[in-house]
Amino acid sequence: QVQLVESGGGLVQAGGSLRLSCAASGRTFSTYAMGWFRQAPGKEREFVAHITWSGANTYYADSVKGRFTISRDNAKNTVYLQMNSLKPEDTAVYYCAADPYGSSYDIWGQGTQVTVSS
Repeated sequence: QVQLVESGGGLVQAGGSLRLSCAASGRTFSTYAMGWFRQAPGKEREFVAHITWSGANTYYADSVKGRFTISRDNAKNTVYLQMNSLKPEDTAVYYCAADPYGSSYDIWGQGTQVTVSS
């Protein structure tokens, strides 16, 4: 069973950048599609970005398109979320998730807090 651990969150000023990492255990990571989600206080968890197992295809929520970039390094069992031009509305707990079978995100990390000050 793959386990996911996020890191890289923190406090940043509006307009700044952060890079989140999600380290996965297990030898099957390279076969999994991966995603990033976020949940702001009092709101539902929402999709942020998705990357296919090979990294060839990526998808983004409209709210982050052009500012965030998802990538992965299968040799390091890690997926990244580069976040640029951050806005206060990006403040949330960010979660990475694995989609082992191409149908749903079944494995989740514990989350990392991102706070963007105005």
